[in-house]
Formats: sequence, structure tokens, C-alpha cells
Amino acid sequence: MFFGPSEFDVDDMGYAMSRLETEPDAGKDFSGVGSSSSSGSHISSEHLDHDEINQITKLKSSPHQRYSRVVPGRHELPVSTVRMIAGRESNFSGRGGRFSAADCCHMLSRYLPVKGPWLVDQMNSRAYVSQFSTDGSLFIAGFQGSHIRIYNVEKGWKVQKDILAKSLRWTVTDTSLSPDQRNLVYASMSPMVHIVDVGSGTTESHANVTEIHDGLDFSSDEDGGYSFGIFSVKFSTDGRELVAGSSDESIYVYDLEANKVSLRTVAHTSDVNTVCFADESGNLILSGGDDNLCKVWDRRCFIGRDKAAGVLVGHLEGVTFIDSRGDGRYFISNGKDQTIKLWDIRKMSSTPPAKHDVIRNYEWDYRWMDYPPEARDLKHPFDQSVATYKGHSVLRTLIRCYFSPSHSTGQKYIYTGSNDSSVYIYDLVSGDKVAVLKHHSSPVRDCNWHPNYPTLISSSWDGDLVKWEFPGRGEAPIMSKKRVRRRHLYY
Repeated sequence: MFFGPSEFDVDDMGYAMSRLETEPDAGKDFSGVGSSSSSGSHISSEHLDHDEINQITKLKSSPHQRYSRVVPGRHELPVSTVRMIAGRESNFSGRGGRFSAADCCHMLSRYLPVKGPWLVDQMNSRAYVSQFSTDGSLFIAGFQGSHIRIYNVEKGWKVQKDILAKSLRWTVTDTSLSPDQRNLVYASMSPMVHIVDVGSGTTESHANVTEIHDGLDFSSDEDGGYSFGIFSVKFSTDGRELVAGSSDESIYVYDLEANKVSLRTVAHTSDVNTVCFADESGNLILSGGDDNLCKVWDRRCFIGRDKAAGVLVGHLEGVTFIDSRGDGRYFISNGKDQTIKLWDIRKMSSTPPAKHDVIRNYEWDYRWMDYPPEARDLKHPFDQSVATYKGHSVLRTLIRCYFSPSHSTGQKYIYTGSNDSSVYIYDLVSGDKVAVLKHHSSPVRDCNWHPNYPTLISSSWDGDLVKWEFPGRGEAPIMSKKRVRRRHLYY
């Protein structure tokens, strides 16, 4: 069965279900941090001449001006934590000895989660999904070998729910936790999405053995059964609906109360790899597909079936993931053209240019080929993005990218997994590569930053789920697999 140009057409390559992927030469350096543009990162020359997002980011992550007064004759530097605390005690800001939200973000954003890593879990199959709950109390990890684990972060990462998925096809492609954290949905390369009661007292949740995993059917009689798969699924902000992107070029909205699909929109001309909500209202939906386009859908205007509210052009290859800033204006996308792009929804067009695809004189397939060197410096002639970030690698799988947390960093950074087995962290405004986290020996498909603390979890096709922190808990971090192998050679 053919699902289009996605990461899942790999049966021809002889990959076996749940095979543990290890590539000993992929994670060569165990150093936690790499810095700035000198280490190979690149940002487009027009980076953030868009004054608004620049100013908003500074307002959310800069200290009160009285803390940051520059001493005459000295360069302006980030205000130290000691100075901030001393200023608070002396009531420099006039806030009665209290920090503002921006003051807190300024301090916390300086302490990146780069120490470690510490092993959280190790499975014998590829990790595809890793996500914190909204409040950071739970962590969800989805593996190719039918396992989804929910960890209680506040109880020492104890496994609260060990889910054995039902009717899994190829892998767990996505999961989503309901806003009240009571239900989890999981998707695979099937039109069936399953829902699990997270709050039940049963730890072992084997589908229809120890617990019922209700099936939500996104197909219709016209689809002829299992004719498509779901790449991305998200709960609505009120928990009453699901939105999903699929391999049949469509976006689906599922009404959980009515237990049926309430809307299907043919959204792209190829696989819809990613969907998400633009803000808390739930009215705006963002989608990205293998037609290289990002699209904006207004639920208040969905009567115009198959007609997006707007289109954003700029990627040269397929879009693998979209993350919204949450303000209904800005979002980022990862692309198979090896870039992250920052977008302003207000710059969207009603339709893409008549010839929005760039003519290329090369053939490649991201699932098993390196990106052609001659393509790396190409630029889309109609690029509508605000900024472009380069340095990481988007190959083999639908690698995900995110804004850093709002409450602790002011969304000052963006970060992404990478095919080169690392996690990359970029400064949103300057575009500098501020950290590279290296441990894994296979692609890092997903990673997630704790909403309140300098803690980041990376998950990889090597089966490892590891934690990066600042400053760490005092114990020795785990060694890279390559170093472990070298050590064993001497025994």
C-alpha cells in the first residue's frame, strides 16, 4: 500500500518493524554545548528586520531597565543573576521587592538545559514522540514497538501508564493529551485513532486486554477501509474535538461528543504531515504538507470547503512540523530543505503564486539520501518567511521543532531534533546556534522542553530517552554509546 512521499515508505529498504536503530558514527562528540554562528549555523541576512517579533521577544525576556543600566565606558552585557537579586532586595524596579515575569524569564533563559544527559528510559525500538503535559507533571513517549509510556515527572519519572497500542500500523506517529490530562489519543498509519483513559488506576494498559482503547474511525465508506494514515493529531483547547492531518492530503476534525468526523477538508496536494492550533481560541488551524506549503485555516470560515484562509510560501521541500507561538500570529516550521522558518500569519497570501515550486535539476529522496549540496544555497523567489535558521538536519523522518517555553524563557529560543543525532537550540532574534546537545547514535525525531524548568528530554531512534538539565542533579551523566563501546574494548 502506498502512502505518498512520506517517511513511512521504507518497507522497500528492508526495515523491520520495531528494529532498534544504532549508528555508531552518528554521535561522535559528547560535548553538550556548541555555540554561535562560528560553529556552522546560518541565518538569512535579513534575519528579524521584522521589528515587532524582535521587540516582543525582548519585552518578554529582558529585565527592568533599572537592573540593566550600563556603567559608562563598559559594554552592555546580560544582567547577572547576582545583580538581579541584589536589585530586587533594594527595590530597584519599584515593584516592592518582586520580579516581573520578564525579569524571571531573563534569569531562567540564561540557564540552558545542556548538562547531562541522564537516562530516563531505554527501549528496544525507535522513539517517535516525546511530549510534556501542559503543566509539566507528566511526560509521554511513543515508541515504534507499540509502546507508549506516561511518566510521572513529579514522582521521580515513575511509569504511571504503560500502554500497549492497539492495531498499530508501522509506528506511533503522534499522541495528544487532553487539556484536563484525563485522556490520551494515539495515531498510526491508519484512519483509526485510539483513546486511553490516563486517569484509571491500571498501570499496564494493554489494548482490550486490561483496558478498552476506544477506536475513533476517521474513514468513510468511500475510503475503502484502511486507505490512509494519520501523521498528526491534536486535541482542541476545550477537549471536545480532535484535528488531524493525514496521508490522503486532508485535514479532519473529529467531534468527540458526537463520536464522528464533523469535517474533512482536502488541504494540500500531498501528505499533510503536521497540524496544530495557532492560539488558545481554537479558531485558527495551521497545517504543513509535502507540497512545501504552510496553510492557515479559520474554523469560523470553514464553510468554504477545501479553501484555506491563507497560504505561506518559502520552503523548497516538504514541511515536517509546525509549532505555534500561541499568539495567533507567529509560528515556526521544519522543512526537508534543512531549514526552520519563522512566519507571520499576517503576511499570508490568499493563494500561492502560480509557479510557487522552484525548478530543480537534481533528484533526491529525504528518506535515505543526503540533501544535495547544490540545493543548500537555493532561496525561494517568493519567500514570505520572517527568518530562516540553518545548521540542523531534517532527513529520514518527520523531525520536530518548537519555541522554548513562554513562562521560563519568554520564547527566546527555538529548538529542534536532527538527523545527525543531536538537538539544536537557536536564539530566535540573533539566529545564533547557542547549544548542540550530543549523545544519541541515531536521528532525534522529537524533543521537548519542560514548561517551567530548564529541563529538556530528547528521544531518538536509538531507543534512548534522556534528560538534559541545568545544573543537573550531581550524579555522573551517562556516557555516549561510542564511549561505552571503547571502554569495553579494554576489558
